[in-house]
Amino acid sequence: MFKSNRILLPLILILIFLPKPFSLGSPVQEQSLNRPDPSQKFRPYHGYYDVRNLHYWTSAVFTGVHGYAMAGFWILCGFGFGIFVMVSKNLNVDSASTEHSDSYNCILVFILVLFTSLVIIVSGIVLAANRSYHRRAWKLKQTLLGGVDDARRTIRRVTGAMNEMHQRLYPYDETMCFRLNSTSIKLKNESETIRRIAAKNRHSIDLALRISYGTTAGVVSISLITVVAALVLLLLHWRPGFIMIIFICWFLTALCWALAGFHFFLHTFTEDTCAALDGFEQSPKNNSLRSILPCVNHVSADSIMIEIGSGIHSFVNELNKKITKLDGLMGLDDQHEEPLRKFTKVCNPFSGAPEYKFDPGRCSKDTIPIGEISEVLEKITCPRENSAGICDGGRKFLSEASFIMAQAYTLSIQGLINVLPDLQRLTHCSFIEETFSDVLHHQCRPLRVSVRLLWSSMVSLSIGMMVLEVGWIAKAYQNKGRSFSMGSIIPKAI
Repeated sequence: MFKSNRILLPLILILIFLPKPFSLGSPVQEQSLNRPDPSQKFRPYHGYYDVRNLHYWTSAVFTGVHGYAMAGFWILCGFGFGIFVMVSKNLNVDSASTEHSDSYNCILVFILVLFTSLVIIVSGIVLAANRSYHRRAWKLKQTLLGGVDDARRTIRRVTGAMNEMHQRLYPYDETMCFRLNSTSIKLKNESETIRRIAAKNRHSIDLALRISYGTTAGVVSISLITVVAALVLLLLHWRPGFIMIIFICWFLTALCWALAGFHFFLHTFTEDTCAALDGFEQSPKNNSLRSILPCVNHVSADSIMIEIGSGIHSFVNELNKKITKLDGLMGLDDQHEEPLRKFTKVCNPFSGAPEYKFDPGRCSKDTIPIGEISEVLEKITCPRENSAGICDGGRKFLSEASFIMAQAYTLSIQGLINVLPDLQRLTHCSFIEETFSDVLHHQCRPLRVSVRLLWSSMVSLSIGMMVLEVGWIAKAYQNKGRSFSMGSIIPKAI
């Protein structure tokens, strides 16, 4: 009865745990990108979304080139204007301003106050959008790393079951136990590698988010303070301080443009990520994300699970036949051995050929899990103390050593059945697919909205700062050589 048990279990374990070659999907149906790549002398990048590819990153970062170019242009304009002022001063060029009417002064001040108010409002929007985006990005990081932690917990459950199987079967099959131990060590090493990579990426992502959030918040906050200070100094008519504020804000405006370019890169990366997740959900076999996931493809995964299901299904059917024959050998009748007869069926949680799907709910109430078969065998086991080997009139004929061995194998198979859902999740990468689905359906849209608002509001702030700079310079030249009363915008009559 138990010889087939000893032969079949190693076969099942080999089917599960021997290394399988990965079969990665080819992203032939996914639309490739077409962006200039600075790292390839600006030749177009025709690849796909791939965070491991340096050319993808350089092409994505380059999408913010308009912001970077405006920052460089504004810095060059600043140097050019500074050289012009110095040359004019050295050549004693008369830069006395033309007399303007009081209404002209009032209109210019009104424009400056209006744009200052707009810059203050837009700065608040940028700060709010920056906070919203990074809160959502932080949540996205937690979701993705949570999927990694879920994978590690799943691996721990599988290795725990394997260790229990190793302890039970070691006295009976050392070769199989060696394979179990070897596979368990590999899985533990894989879990440790996942933990190490996750910790490294967690630190890198945290650092990137903090730098991005802190830089944006710092530049915008300082710009906000300097804009308000410029308006106050303009009304106080403290010319040296006002000129100094102009130079500071010029540099801050360039930084705002650079951040606008960086935020457009974030917008591009967010769009690429969500588009890749959407493509992965629609066609996981033909998506670029498949190439960076350590998963067996669906065809191989299904083949593995069918092999496992077929082995256990056949074993349970054979076991039930043996138990039926055992009933006949014992000559049981309903009056004498009713407690034994009600346990004469073992639950078979797998459907038949060809799919062999795992479904614990298909077991009827009058069956028991294979792990409880020892309760049946115990009723026909003869204690070791009985030297004659004949117990209860010959009805207990199974030796205690055979009972212990049978118990070890049946409990091992039950342990394998218990972790089968975890094996399915590992082979099908279900934990990754569930994580991706959660991000796509619950986080992508608000993340897109927040990064779009952040980028557009930063562009608006940069434009507003440029207009203010030009207005401040015009006002500084207009007020040169004139005398004002404190808080007045109308110069004193000469």
